[in-house]
Amino acid sequence: MISIVIPIHNEEPSILPLYDRLTVVLERLHRPYEIIFIDDASTDRSFDLLANLVETDGRLKVIRLRRNFGQTPALQAGFDEAQGEIIISMDGDLQHDPEDIPALLEKVEQGWDIASGWRKNRIDNAITRKIPSRIANWLMAQASGVELHDFGTTFKAYRAEIIKDINLYGELHRFIPALARLYGARVVEVPIRNTPRAAGDSHYGLGRTFRVLYDILTIKFLLTYFTRPMHFFGSIGLLGTFLGGLIMLYLFIYKLLGNDLIADHGPLMMAGALLLLVGIMMFSTGLLGEMLMRTYFESQGRRIYAVREVRNRKETQSPESTR
Repeated sequence: MISIVIPIHNEEPSILPLYDRLTVVLERLHRPYEIIFIDDASTDRSFDLLANLVETDGRLKVIRLRRNFGQTPALQAGFDEAQGEIIISMDGDLQHDPEDIPALLEKVEQGWDIASGWRKNRIDNAITRKIPSRIANWLMAQASGVELHDFGTTFKAYRAEIIKDINLYGELHRFIPALARLYGARVVEVPIRNTPRAAGDSHYGLGRTFRVLYDILTIKFLLTYFTRPMHFFGSIGLLGTFLGGLIMLYLFIYKLLGNDLIADHGPLMMAGALLLLVGIMMFSTGLLGEMLMRTYFESQGRRIYAVREVRNRKETQSPESTR
């Protein structure tokens, strides 16, 4: 079964054309499917149109959020509700072509865990969208270790067991391939068409680039130090403690020689004391992080590993041995 997850916010002009095109493509696949729209508190008639469609199509489901939570929470709501073995997410503004769905499905059926769309020939404005996007994608690839050209597109196909293991928050939906790689998921990129927006305005602008930079730092920490925060904070704490201790030792000897410490090296003494304090604080933060991670995994029953499959040889028994 295939689940199509589509978050929307004020996409009234696109809903009916998108639904019609989707159903045509999905019917050609000759396999069970469901379409899940997540209305992120639209203020136009988006929900009314979807509510009418639900009455005529039993394979359609509409989730209406209480307020505008954003794209990541809307996607998470759709992923939680999806029942299919393969889950495909896409935007509701018709910039993702439903005709590309078979190409994504083909890669998943070949054994890949995630088939990520790649808008190889983008039609967006070069200054406000293309150039910032290329810079952000390069930074994301360097931080995550996942060599993708297009992290930003929502158009992706997932094995359900992969996406169900990932809890999204903030704006981390663009980092799903990187988060999935943390559990050993195999990711492949699939070129997709990037069609002009049919109606309405984009909900993203140049200002989003700066928020992406914060997310890159977050994902770098999560991927590298998620299960061992002491390695990050402890390194900083060790450096601060060593430098601060070295400075304070020098000043202690300087004072023993009868020199006026405050007059000669007041700022240096303050720097040494601050380095010692920062070092101790970083060590404490690392220890607290270790205890929090231990509590997180034990309280939720989560594992620090993910099993792809288990195989064993089944021994055949002779009739005499079973008597």
